[in-house]
Amino acid sequence: MPAVFVHGVPDTARVWRPLLAQLSRQDTICLALPGFGAPRGAHFAPDKDSYAAWLIAELRKIDGPIDLVGHDWGALLATRAACLAPDLLRSWCAGGAPLDPDYVWHDTAQTWQTPGKGEELMQLITPQMMAQGLAAQGVDPEFARETAEQIDDEMKTCILALYRSAVRVADDWFPDLKNARPPALVVWGERDPYAPVRFGERLAGNVGAQFVTIEAGHWWQLEKPGLVGSALQAFWAGLG
Repeated sequence: MPAVFVHGVPDTARVWRPLLAQLSRQDTICLALPGFGAPRGAHFAPDKDSYAAWLIAELRKIDGPIDLVGHDWGALLATRAACLAPDLLRSWCAGGAPLDPDYVWHDTAQTWQTPGKGEELMQLITPQMMAQGLAAQGVDPEFARETAEQIDDEMKTCILALYRSAVRVADDWFPDLKNARPPALVVWGERDPYAPVRFGERLAGNVGAQFVTIEAGHWWQLEKPGLVGSALQAFWAGLG
């Protein structure tokens, strides 16, 4: 009964290392999104539905049932998997990414979604700039530098395509939330600058999930791995 972790943007599977060190369980698997520190393949289209299909296909390869955990875009994909393939899961956890008709994408996302402007912004993003930005969000500076070094042209291409496919993600995916079933946990950073806490609370209400807030920014698994680890282990312990 493994726990499977799915990272977000602009991260790689390494983002889970501090949290995994806090967990007592050893049956953990960290998936790497195609193009994010892992090969994309010539025929993989980096859009939201392709990533969701990829995740479900990866989950089907794993002996379950699975405890699925996602952050940021990984949370959106985990939520989508819970809607389309709930039979694969024992439980699921999501945080840092709203799926809500009232949510408006943050400024950086809107820039990425705009042809021309998105490419211009990507040209400005250097490892130094990204490391400073992550550190400003509460990420340990050393880990921020390590994360920033993984952002290459392939990842930038995938980010632009993914965000442009998701301008109206709630229109496409929100109606299927009715198919997601508990047990579920929604984890949210109280100081998340990209997604206010109310959207996490609403997501939890929409799927019948437990709701936990962490005194952290967007990257709660990096900023407060101990608190997040305790929340996850308490959630899993309650499953029997």
